[in-house]
Amino acid sequence: MGDMDTTGAFARKRRGTFAAGKGASLQPMHKKCMSATQFLVTADSKKANSDPSKVDRLWPTTKGDKKKRKNDINDSLSCHKTQESLLTSSSGFSNYRGILNWCVIMLVLSNARLFLENLLRYGILVDPIQVISLFLKDPYSWPAMCLIIVSNVFIMVALYTERQLSKGSFSERVGFLIHTVNLSVMLTFPAAVVLLVPSTTPVGGAFALGSYTILFLKLYSYKDVNMWCRELSVIKAKKLARSLSCPSSKYFNGDDQKVCYPGNLTIRDLYYFAFAPTLCYELNFPRSPKIRMGFLLRRLFEMLFLIQMLVGLTQQWMIPIIQSSMKPLEDMDLSRMTERLLRLAVPNHLLWLMFFYWFFHSSLNFTAELLRFGDRQFYKDWWNSESVTYFWQNWNIPVHKWCLRHFYKPLLRRGFSKIVSQSAVFFLSAFFHEYLVSVPLRMFRLWAFTGMMAQLPLAWFVGHYLRGNYGNAAVWMSLIIGQPTAVLMYVHDYYVLHYRQETH
Repeated sequence: MGDMDTTGAFARKRRGTFAAGKGASLQPMHKKCMSATQFLVTADSKKANSDPSKVDRLWPTTKGDKKKRKNDINDSLSCHKTQESLLTSSSGFSNYRGILNWCVIMLVLSNARLFLENLLRYGILVDPIQVISLFLKDPYSWPAMCLIIVSNVFIMVALYTERQLSKGSFSERVGFLIHTVNLSVMLTFPAAVVLLVPSTTPVGGAFALGSYTILFLKLYSYKDVNMWCRELSVIKAKKLARSLSCPSSKYFNGDDQKVCYPGNLTIRDLYYFAFAPTLCYELNFPRSPKIRMGFLLRRLFEMLFLIQMLVGLTQQWMIPIIQSSMKPLEDMDLSRMTERLLRLAVPNHLLWLMFFYWFFHSSLNFTAELLRFGDRQFYKDWWNSESVTYFWQNWNIPVHKWCLRHFYKPLLRRGFSKIVSQSAVFFLSAFFHEYLVSVPLRMFRLWAFTGMMAQLPLAWFVGHYLRGNYGNAAVWMSLIIGQPTAVLMYVHDYYVLHYRQETH
């Protein structure tokens, strides 16, 4: 009974303690525990006072709060969630930098093996003297260089004609006739020299014809822009004429003076355009603030290094494969021809990529920096092309701008449909491709012309039936396989036409 009384008294005392301390913090018996508990309760009270919305989280009272707290605890203990594997297309993952590095390493290793195999089989074939013989057959006859010098005559004829037209001394019809004759002779005269002068080498002839083709496109643009300026001045459209002749000052630096028609008809202006890395003429080109010597020297180093790599790899890698391909082509051995074509595809494509970087990045940027030419967009992301049309619009921006401005849009304004205008652009490109290949080789096989015109049905097929990565793969395959096919055709025909006749 005594024990029961004691227990009852203790219980009553404990209930009294709870009743007296309702709404207050519990008082622990030990001092250390007391201080810790006081700190936690005080801290929680401060958080609750500072943010009343947190009271419910600190002291969950409803069933919904308790269930939410239980779910939060379960989530914190969970290590799984619904998600896709990274290589699944629906995962949205796109960072494959490590795989790209792996592909580059595998490409380098595989080509290193081919390079060592080539050295073991053929030895060192690089010969700098042979490079000079590609440009000069007779050291006392320099027909390609003479053609480059003579091109100044056509420049001066174009400038003289435009000056007379601006003064009114020539009518528009007479000026059009002189320009037509001048441009026609620009294409026929160098072709006749290359075909008739025996000392002209194929490489020298291709260099001269390429220079004349570029100058032809430039002078055609020069003629058109000056004609547009005259038309605008005749109809008294001062605002529109000034927007064409004198563009907005935001495109220029404060020190650059703007030129208006006919103040642009000077020798300095025309020769600046002749050397500028563009085919489209403007009265006022965007200019960079200054020449950056570091940038200029880097581009010069790239030019010198890559041109040596191009020549060395051509002599060491491509020529042996081409020479070994002659007999299968003569015997029409399809399996051996296919094997040689695939062997030639890798070095040919690698050299094409190196040439693209050498010309469109290193050389054109070097020229632009030297002339302070501001527009440096010589190419776009053609390597991401998902259609053939996108590739041709973005891999050679200067030519694309010229075709769009001086050929495609004028055809549309004259009432031609888009399909006819696009076909005409491909036809013009096919003509110049064949012109730059067949004339220096002194044979006409139309392989380059056929290859360019075949881009039309290929563009239609890829555009209608292939999308995304499949379209991009089709563009790459056309570049990797199409080019060496044309190379083998021309080399085989050149070999049969010249060397086999000499042996017989």
